[in-house]
Amino acid sequence: MADRPPRTLLEHHIRQLCMTHEEFVQHAQDFAQDNREPGTLSLRHLQRLLSGQPLGALRPATARLLERLLGEPITTLLAPPKTVADNGENPASELRQLLNIARRVDRSVITLLHQQLDDIRQLDRQLGAIVVRDELNTKIRQVERLAAYSLAPGTREPLAALLSEMHTLAGWQALDLGDLPHSWQHYEHSRAAAAQSNSIPHESHAAAEQAFVLIDAGATRDAIDLLDGARRRADTAAPRILRAWLAAAHGEALAAHGDPTASLHAFDRAADLLPADTTDDRPYVALDPVHLARWRGHALARFGHPDAITVLTDALNRLDPSFVRAETALHVDLATALATNGDQDEARSHADHAAQLATQVGSARQRRRVTNLLAAVR
Repeated sequence: MADRPPRTLLEHHIRQLCMTHEEFVQHAQDFAQDNREPGTLSLRHLQRLLSGQPLGALRPATARLLERLLGEPITTLLAPPKTVADNGENPASELRQLLNIARRVDRSVITLLHQQLDDIRQLDRQLGAIVVRDELNTKIRQVERLAAYSLAPGTREPLAALLSEMHTLAGWQALDLGDLPHSWQHYEHSRAAAAQSNSIPHESHAAAEQAFVLIDAGATRDAIDLLDGARRRADTAAPRILRAWLAAAHGEALAAHGDPTASLHAFDRAADLLPADTTDDRPYVALDPVHLARWRGHALARFGHPDAITVLTDALNRLDPSFVRAETALHVDLATALATNGDQDEARSHADHAAQLATQVGSARQRRRVTNLLAAVR
């Protein structure tokens, strides 16, 4: 239990890293591979080590792995932690400990943290923000601490970039839950972290994400201006996938502002920029031909364009089923387009389905859209 005092210094270190036992085992395996260490560590063995009751004599290779990973002799790691350090009564000792933990951040740690963030994204889009927001906030605090005490060259910047991505996801979750002030704050933190990372792509992405808070607040002119600046900044320094995403985001802001011609022109620009390979770039953005069609269909539905139903139906049929929140938005857009076309029964069917999905994933943002739509079609 988290509130139980740690039984060994090893357990204390793992808590300081905010890792689960499974995550620490994976971290140790990655470290061993990257540093050509022959030692291995299983979950069962780790749990016995944490309890102070190892399974027989500890293999020298495993002891060496833990010593290199955590910077302490194995006898110290398996002994009870000192009460003074635990209670924070020695500030200098506590600072040295935090610096030592941050010093152990290497490429394998940063890779593991990115993997954990990707797993949270997967759960977020399938189950909703309400399920994973606490886990994400815990990870944010973990990376904030590692970045704050990191002194090694080339470590603080990637940690700051990772932190920027974590805050953009947290900002989107807060926006989906209808909490605009907290969403704005997360994007402010994201932009600050992006600036520390010295990454123009991360800075542009964080600013563009923040524009969606302005759109939901009705400040569409401000959103357009913010996206204009983000696009200009990214033009010479960002990968094509991000530039395509920024163009599509600009198109959505223009649609919300009621400028169909400029909006569709922005979506055309996004289609021209969209590369064939849309994977493995940072910062992460979810954009491929299907998502781009979904965004364009949303704009077309806003304008009452006759192509909206065809575009949205095709996007819905091709959408990855794990994007449940995106599916919810597609049903709302389809209902909007069908209602505009005079097909009230079909519009109500899509709206009712959207309402069910929005409830399942806890999306206050989509529930609000569905409520307004159902009031119009009933």
